[in-house]
Amino acid sequence: MTFSFRPLALALASFSLLACTAQAADDSDAVKKAFAKQFPERKVLSVAPTSMKGVYEVVMPGRQIVYTDARAEHLLVGELIDVKKRESLTEKRMNQLSKVDWKQLPLEQAIKEVRGQGRRQLAVFSDPDCPFCKKLEATLAQLDDVTIYTFLFPLAELHPDAPRKSAQIWCANDRAEAWTQFMRKGIAPQGAGDCDTPIAKLQTLGQQLGISGTPALIFPNGQLVPGAIGKEDIEKLLGAR
Repeated sequence: MTFSFRPLALALASFSLLACTAQAADDSDAVKKAFAKQFPERKVLSVAPTSMKGVYEVVMPGRQIVYTDARAEHLLVGELIDVKKRESLTEKRMNQLSKVDWKQLPLEQAIKEVRGQGRRQLAVFSDPDCPFCKKLEATLAQLDDVTIYTFLFPLAELHPDAPRKSAQIWCANDRAEAWTQFMRKGIAPQGAGDCDTPIAKLQTLGQQLGISGTPALIFPNGQLVPGAIGKEDIEKLLGAR
């Protein structure tokens, strides 16, 4: 059996889930097994009870969250709301899941650019043929006292030539120069791009982090922000703890 996990109206599943309030203990392991039996094609990262009795949170790759009962007989795809606090528990949990351990980033696989003294740090997953990435690069050029680590993350399905350009840039004698020349001035990278590159590994890393588009910015406090945000927002996040 396959299931698309597309968003459903909350009301469609709420009555089924509310009927499962008799569950008291944390049966997460049993729920995980039941869910895997119902949906063997889905990889489950974690299962945990929610504040709603009998309802369990199921986390899958890409920060995808669904909810199920103890026997995985009912499924809720949508947001779980704490009515008293007027708070989306789903959004709160997704923000937690989006945190990245900066120390685990393979910075040696990134293009490193130091601006000024480079005391502040920023990592970016970027595609050389992505117009929004080029817009972000124009913004990054205005920053000072920052070290920027760019992870090459070509989206071949959108930009078929991006993997080749990424390899050319990585294989250049001066990667940072080749990257900035292309992204900020439109000067095409040269060379065959036939050296060993970390691009395949970075594709896997990006997927593990839930990155599906570019640009995606990661700050030392673990915050992952998608999109070409403005200089003011970047400055604010660079100072966040």
